[in-house]
Amino acid sequence: MKLLILSLTLSISLLLGWTTSYTQQNRYNDVLFWQETHEAHPTSEEVRSVAVDSTGTIWIATSSGIFRKKASLETNWEKVLTDGPAYAVFVDAQSSIWLGTWNGVYRYSNRQLQRISGIAQPISVLCSSPEGIYAIGPNGLWRYDGSTFTKKEVAIPRSVRNALCDSAGNLWLASDVGLYYINKVGTIRIFKDKDKVISGYIKGVEFDTQRQLWAAGLGGVSLLANDKKVQEITTQNSLPTVYVTCVKKAPDGTMWVGTEKGIVRYTQPSRGSLLFSRRWLLHDRINALTFDATGNAYLATPQGVSIIKRQKMTLATKNDYFQDVLLKRHIRAPWIAGQCRLEKAGDLSTWQPEDDDNDGEYTGNYLAMESFRYATTHSPDAKENAKKAFQFLKKLQEVTDTDGFFARTIVPALWTNVHDGNRQYSAQELADELVKEPRFKPVETRWRPSKDGQWLWKGDTSSDEMCGHFFGYFFYYQLVADDSEKSVIRKHVSRIMDYLIAHNFNFIDIDGKPTRWSVWSPDQLNRDPEWAPDRAQNSMEMLGFLLFAHYITQNSKYYQHYLHLIEKEHYLDNMAQVLHQNPAWFIYFDVVLQAYIYPILLHCEKDPERLAFYQKHMDEWFAKRQSDQNPLINFIYCYARNKQVELDHSVGFLIDTPLDLIDWHIDHTQREDIRIVRTPVLEDEQVDTLPPPSIRMTVRWDKNPWTAAGGDPHREREPVFWQLPYWMGRYLKMIQ
Repeated sequence: MKLLILSLTLSISLLLGWTTSYTQQNRYNDVLFWQETHEAHPTSEEVRSVAVDSTGTIWIATSSGIFRKKASLETNWEKVLTDGPAYAVFVDAQSSIWLGTWNGVYRYSNRQLQRISGIAQPISVLCSSPEGIYAIGPNGLWRYDGSTFTKKEVAIPRSVRNALCDSAGNLWLASDVGLYYINKVGTIRIFKDKDKVISGYIKGVEFDTQRQLWAAGLGGVSLLANDKKVQEITTQNSLPTVYVTCVKKAPDGTMWVGTEKGIVRYTQPSRGSLLFSRRWLLHDRINALTFDATGNAYLATPQGVSIIKRQKMTLATKNDYFQDVLLKRHIRAPWIAGQCRLEKAGDLSTWQPEDDDNDGEYTGNYLAMESFRYATTHSPDAKENAKKAFQFLKKLQEVTDTDGFFARTIVPALWTNVHDGNRQYSAQELADELVKEPRFKPVETRWRPSKDGQWLWKGDTSSDEMCGHFFGYFFYYQLVADDSEKSVIRKHVSRIMDYLIAHNFNFIDIDGKPTRWSVWSPDQLNRDPEWAPDRAQNSMEMLGFLLFAHYITQNSKYYQHYLHLIEKEHYLDNMAQVLHQNPAWFIYFDVVLQAYIYPILLHCEKDPERLAFYQKHMDEWFAKRQSDQNPLINFIYCYARNKQVELDHSVGFLIDTPLDLIDWHIDHTQREDIRIVRTPVLEDEQVDTLPPPSIRMTVRWDKNPWTAAGGDPHREREPVFWQLPYWMGRYLKMIQ
């Protein structure tokens, strides 16, 4: 699997046009696409320039000199010249390496390093021309003709930052005082007025495939044709900042524009694809960039060289990669699917298993994923994995030694480091907490030993867990379980539901009180004003739980309670308000909890009038959520409504998701090409343009995809978030 060093393609907006050509009649044919990833080569000092030679050796210029290394994570940087600062490295057509330094120019050829005399030091810019190599610095411009450097007596700025020679041998110079053009006979034209360039502060120049000149600098990129500015690229066209640092054409013709806030790739000037954050770059400021013959990009940053590698793969091979990662680092005993902790931020070699409040819910997602995989492939290991996941969820109930309560999660009894350890509250602390949150429940003993002494189990189980469990149970029952396994599911679900009914639909912990969040009783939802924010959501959930219990057991008592809550306690009316949630009470995670329940309601309800209500309810709910471009929501809707919609967005997500599952910190608030808004979640800072998956926080479906900033690089997320919608799409035959 190590060959899969890759991730991302272009932005979702670009991807959609690409995927559509392969999508016919709501079917996606799983063809090869480019997947990219980041390979980091850190340095102890800022990299000013980077080049890669024909052997794959990386050359860099830094403040202390020239260094090189093989493009391997196992090798270290080797000193080449370290007697003073260096500014430029360049590989010519004959594979010689040219070095611009504080004391002139050096050439490395045939394993020999030679200083070329005849130039006034320092040299900060190097470029090639049909006539030879140009060397440029504050003291002038020289051309190498194969044997010696000759100074060209032309008046150029001392602040040249980049140079480019066209096919006719004419020079273009980017400088702090404008764009300079020098033809072969020495005639100079200067572009510095606003009708020619965005600003006179130019940092890089490059020709695109249409022979338009891209002049990049402060303010953005000016595109010139026939000496006229024909277009501008600014923060209105995906540039995350006005501080543009460099520009380079990739072998495939894509234009890469470096900025102080990341790298942007353009297949057309109107909109680009941004890469930024530690997921993709050692530092967001791009000082220079180059490419190797295969199209890998080498980016010089203040903290080292970032290589953006690419390789072709399919969704099927991407799933194989994720399945390998899942089994290696994200399944812990007895069969819990969850995230892992990295002792050193971003370092996968330091991973350790970790407990999480939502282990039950996300193992429910994993159970659903393996259920869809089995239903699609009939693979014996998918059936076995699903069975083990269900047995874990069942064990969460058994380990509590109660009539029906189940734990959030379990860990081996020998673990000493867990989240939310047992604690005591003083009277003063309790008073403070109750004033802040009147529904606060002080839980001093969260972790308890199991009866057999093998496990510690965590109580105060949330409503999220119940929803996630039932989501997994439903698909395991429908798609995988044989008659004997269905009998086990019936008994297990009945045990939980009987426990809820016995306690007036609240989930009673071992302390005899409802857990903080698992409250479904009409006494609270309908008659306690503090539970008004949860009334619609929790009413919907309990209807789903009771309906599923009746569907699999045919025990009329569950249906009678279901009808009682509808007819006497107005739970269907409550549920109708899900679509009109007060913005102060809306959190994005509720969307996913609702998605868990819809398939149960629509599949298990046999009354035509109520079924029509649920269908209309889901249609209106889905219409409000389409802008999220969430493949899990999309495919759940397709399953529940027997429709095939939103395939382009779903496939776009699956393609653009990085292979890197580390939860790198992502901060969109630094970007100038988007706005910070308070929608769809009123209390959160969000962006007004949905970021593609490649530059979002690593997904868990409880996360708001519009979030402006967040992430914890001490965690690697489990890949089930990707695999579940993938296998749903496969099962629905929408992905071939």
